[in-house]
Amino acid sequence: MNTQSALWIGFNLFVIAMLALDLGVFHRKQHAVSPKEAGAWTGVWITISLLFCGGLFYFGYWNREQALQWVTAYVVEYSLSVDNLFVFLMVFSYFRVVPEVQHRVLFWGIVGAFIMRAVLIITGTALVQRFHWLLYIFGAFLVFTALKMAFSKDDAAADPEQTLIVRIARRMLPVARQGEGSNFFTIEDGRRKVTPLFLVLLVVEATDLLFALDSIPAVLGISQDPFIVYTSNVCAILGLRSLFFVVSSLMDKFHLLKVGLAVILGFVGTKMLITYFDIHVSIGLSLGVIGGVLLASIVASLIWPKAAEEPGVPTDVTQPGRDREEAGR
Repeated sequence: MNTQSALWIGFNLFVIAMLALDLGVFHRKQHAVSPKEAGAWTGVWITISLLFCGGLFYFGYWNREQALQWVTAYVVEYSLSVDNLFVFLMVFSYFRVVPEVQHRVLFWGIVGAFIMRAVLIITGTALVQRFHWLLYIFGAFLVFTALKMAFSKDDAAADPEQTLIVRIARRMLPVARQGEGSNFFTIEDGRRKVTPLFLVLLVVEATDLLFALDSIPAVLGISQDPFIVYTSNVCAILGLRSLFFVVSSLMDKFHLLKVGLAVILGFVGTKMLITYFDIHVSIGLSLGVIGGVLLASIVASLIWPKAAEEPGVPTDVTQPGRDREEAGR
C-alpha cells in the first residue's frame, strides 16, 4: 500500500470514527443544542481540521503550496456552506422541526453529503484533469451564480413544500399524517410510512447537492488534487452542524454575508477564467482576498444592521408542521 492510499483510508476511517462518537456518545441523548455548546464544537472541528492540514505539512506529505491550497479550499467551502444554513433554517421553521431533533437530521444529512460529494469530486477532478477547458465553463458558471446570488431577493418566502423532491416523495412514498419524535419511519393504519421528518431529511440532502454544484467547482478553481478537494470539503461539512446552531440566532445580524459569498464566488470564477490568458493568482493572495471579503461582510453587517421587521403572528414550533396540510384538506 502506497502513502497516498494509506492517507485516503486513514482519513475516511477517522471521519467514520468521529461520526460514530458524535451520534453514539456525545449526542446520544436528544437535546436542544445551545449556542455555547455549538460554539465549543465548532472550535473543536476547526481545530481538528487545521491540525490535519498542519500535520501533513509538518511530516512532509504536503509542501507549502499544497497546505495553502488546502486552507484556501477549506475556507471557501466553509464560508459557502454558510449559505446552506439559511436554507436549513427556513426548512426547519416551515416543517416545525423541534430543536431537540435538528441535530439528528443534520447528522444523517451530512452522511449522505459525504457520499454525494465524494462522487462529484472524484468525477469532477478526473474530468478537469482530462479536459482542462472545463475549468472555464466552471468559472463562467460561478460568475453567473455570483451575480444571481447578489441580486436575488430574499428567499424567506420560498415554500419547501413546493420543491421537486418533496412533491415526488409525496407521490411515490406513503407519508404519515404526523411524526414520531426523531423517527424517519413509523407504522400508521397498519402500514409502514415515512414521517414528515423524512421529508425534511430529503430536502436537506437535495439542498446540499445543489450547493455542492456551486462549491465544488469553486474549490476546483483552487486545486485539482482530489485528496485536497475531498478532505477540505469533508472537514468543512463536519463543522457545518455545530456552526448551524451558532449562527441560527445570528442570521439577521450578518445579513450582508450573502453579498460577501457572492463576491467570493465571483472572484474564484474570474480567477478560473483569466487562466485562459495565462494570468494566475497566487494561493496566498486568493486566501487573503477570500478572508478579507468574509471579514468585511461581517463587519459591514454590524455597522449597517438590517432594518427591523414588523412582528408577525407567533407560531407554535413544538412539533413538525401540519397546519398547511390540514388547511389543504
